[in-house]
Amino acid sequence: MPNRHHSGHHSEERLAIARGEPAPPSLLGWLRVALRLLSILALLIAFVPLHYFFRLVRYGSPFPKWFLAALTRIAGARVRRVGTPLRRDVVFISNHVSWLDIAALAGASGTAFVSKAELAKTPVVGWLASLNRTVYVQRENRMGVAEQINQLREALLDNWSITVFPEGTTTDGHSLLPFKSSMLSVLETPPPGVMVQPVVLDYREISEWIGWIGEESGAHNALRVLARRGTFRLDLHFLDPFSPGEHGNRKAIAQASRKVIEQRLVETRGGAPLRDFAHTVEAIRYTPPDED
Repeated sequence: MPNRHHSGHHSEERLAIARGEPAPPSLLGWLRVALRLLSILALLIAFVPLHYFFRLVRYGSPFPKWFLAALTRIAGARVRRVGTPLRRDVVFISNHVSWLDIAALAGASGTAFVSKAELAKTPVVGWLASLNRTVYVQRENRMGVAEQINQLREALLDNWSITVFPEGTTTDGHSLLPFKSSMLSVLETPPPGVMVQPVVLDYREISEWIGWIGEESGAHNALRVLARRGTFRLDLHFLDPFSPGEHGNRKAIAQASRKVIEQRLVETRGGAPLRDFAHTVEAIRYTPPDED
C-alpha cells in the first residue's frame, strides 16, 4: 500500500461544525449546490420511470445502482475500487464515514443495506433507500430481533448482497469504533454459500473534513459536500472474503472483520495508528477514553 499521509489536524472551523455550529456555503458554493441538485433531479426524472418499467418485465432492476453511482460522481467523488466485490451471497462489513458511503458502495457493487428504521420515514431519502432494497431494523425492538434476522436471511436467499455498518454511526476516517454484532446474528447459522467480505472506505486527505460527526446534522453535512469545489478520491477496498462458519459466532465474525479493516486503514495512513474517536455514541454505549 502507498505510504500516504492523512492529515489528522482539527481546524477550528471543523471543530465548530462538529459542535453543530453552521458553516454556510459561499455564493459560489450555493451555486454548486443548486447545479448538483438539479443534476440529481434530472437523473431521478429519467431513471425512476425506467426502474418501474423494468420491474414490470424483469426482476432486479439495475437503475438504483446506476443512479447511486451517478449521484456519487455528481457529489464530487471519484471512486476507485481496490479488490473485487463478490456479486451475490455476501455480507459486506464496512467502516462508516459519510452518508455518501451508501451511494458509493451501492454504485460500485449493487449492494443493499441494513439501516435504522427511522430512515424509512425520512422524506426522499427513505424512498430512495427503499428503491435500493434497504432492510430496515429497529435496534430498540428486542422482541422483533428474530423477525429482523429472518428479513436478512430472506434477502440473502434472494441472492442480494447486504452491507452492514457495525460501528453504528459515522466517524472521521481516522478512528474505528467497536463493532456491534447484533445484526450479524444471521451469520451464526448462515444461509448456504454466504460469505463475509470486509470493506474499507478511505476518503484519503478529506476524511477529516467529510466525516459526519458530533452534533452536525445530516442536512448540513450534505450541504457542505454538495457545496465543495472540485472532486475528491474515494477508495473502496474490498478485502479477502471468508466463510462465517470459520469463526463460529457473530462476535467472532465482527472481531475478525474489524481486525482486517483496522489493518488496512493503518496501511492507508502510511502505518500511522488509528486514534480514539472523540465523540460519544449512545447506540453502542461508546464514550471517548478521556470521558470515562
